[in-house]
Amino acid sequence: QVQLVESGGGLVQAGGSLRLSCAASGRTSSRNTMGWFRQAPGKEREFVAAITWSADITFYADSVKGRFTISKDNAQNTVYLQMNSLNAEDTGVYYCAAAFRLSLSKSGYNYWGQGTQVTVSS
Repeated sequence: QVQLVESGGGLVQAGGSLRLSCAASGRTSSRNTMGWFRQAPGKEREFVAAITWSADITFYADSVKGRFTISKDNAQNTVYLQMNSLNAEDTGVYYCAAAFRLSLSKSGYNYWGQGTQVTVSS
């Protein structure tokens, strides 16, 4: 089992920034990829960004490219999502997830955090 705990969400004005953190614990050696997803009210959960744990290869949804950056701290077993130039469309619950294999689809992830709310006011 892998436990994931997100933090860093909150209320921010449009154009502002937030940094989300995801602390992993448990059997993290089985993890290949860490991802961030988000879910807006009434919408499906969608992919935001992912990073492979060993090779540091990153992937982004088109909607966040150039504004969001995913990174990790191996020693802290933590993944971060730096979000800049936020707009109202970025509002939603952000989830951290871990996958045994590389995946950019929510169906490919094996463990999920509880989510953290991000609200961008316009």
